[in-house]
Amino acid sequence: MSALIPTYARADLAFVKGEGVFLETADGEKYLDFGAGVAVASLGHAHPVLVKALAEQAEAVWHTSNLYRIPGQERLGERLVAATFADQVFFTNSGAEAMECAIKMARKYHSAIGNPERYRIITFEGAFHGRTLATIAAGGQAKHLEGYGPVVEGFDQVPLGDMDATRDAITEETAAIAIEPILGEGGILTVPWKHLRDLRSLADEKGILLIFDEVQTGIGRTGKLFAYEWADTTPDIMAVAKGLGGGFPVGACLATSEAAQGMTAGTHGSTFGGNPLAMAVGNAVLDVVLAPGFLEHVQDMGVRLKQKLAQICDTFPDVIEGLRGEGLLLGLKCKVPNQQLIDELFEERLLTVPAGDNVVRFLPSLIVEQEDIDTACDRLNAACGRLSAAAK
Repeated sequence: MSALIPTYARADLAFVKGEGVFLETADGEKYLDFGAGVAVASLGHAHPVLVKALAEQAEAVWHTSNLYRIPGQERLGERLVAATFADQVFFTNSGAEAMECAIKMARKYHSAIGNPERYRIITFEGAFHGRTLATIAAGGQAKHLEGYGPVVEGFDQVPLGDMDATRDAITEETAAIAIEPILGEGGILTVPWKHLRDLRSLADEKGILLIFDEVQTGIGRTGKLFAYEWADTTPDIMAVAKGLGGGFPVGACLATSEAAQGMTAGTHGSTFGGNPLAMAVGNAVLDVVLAPGFLEHVQDMGVRLKQKLAQICDTFPDVIEGLRGEGLLLGLKCKVPNQQLIDELFEERLLTVPAGDNVVRFLPSLIVEQEDIDTACDRLNAACGRLSAAAK
């Protein structure tokens, strides 16, 4: 019996080494990684800039706690502020913690301005915001809520894309609206950019806050530093994680100074959040992602991957129903069970990630090159060919 609590349905596969977009097992088998640790390994495996930054910081100081100033934290915060809508940043260890901070901040904002009755947050069907008690309540999915007792109070779900339902859900107790620009776990469902702008207008009209969950879409995944840039609008609060650490646990909650005004000394905290090791890696990630031409490369590779996947969709309509997503956050809606396709891709030494609505996610590292995309699509083509033949 394993010593690990069996909360994961793990593949019988272990990797001991990684380089670029490849992972390697102990017996030397190489797999092309188009999962990137669920959109986490933004710069691939063993990226020299990240390795150097981590090693140098490890030889200096690992952890001091937030009882003291952390220069790397101040620097990363300033860089995120300079590159976004935000004025201030709180660092966490994960996306769920970043969303917890966002939820608390929205509630605290209204309390600070004299409206403590405003604490409810509107979320959307199919959303995924994390695995804490509050964030599973925000996501509202029965499979995540079952067995954990009373659901955390304060979340009102409405159908995705339904502005009338969203408006009708706003009451005198509503504090904010929270949404992922692209629902990742929910099946790579892209929210129309106009809808995000409409939500911004609605929030302003009603005097409530707008929260974007960019845990999966952020740090260049869609070809912009953050997906909200495509929509030509901004949130008041934003949760970030995954790609920010390139594989090291880092999260952040970004906000305007107006939205963050209630978060004064002692109102929130984190023992590990923003420690020197995490900040060294986060700053190294931004060194690469913000370099001239990097995001243009992501956009180019996103177009190439989308075109190649579309061709395979056309070739195997009995296996794949459709293609979704933006940039290097793409999903194939399957006609066969998505795990069947994922298993066939294992046989082809190609790693992908499942999602809701019977979708297979393609999330290569942002450093992916044309030849990697071509190889991945050749392997996908072979896997689909076998599934198609078996169905006849």
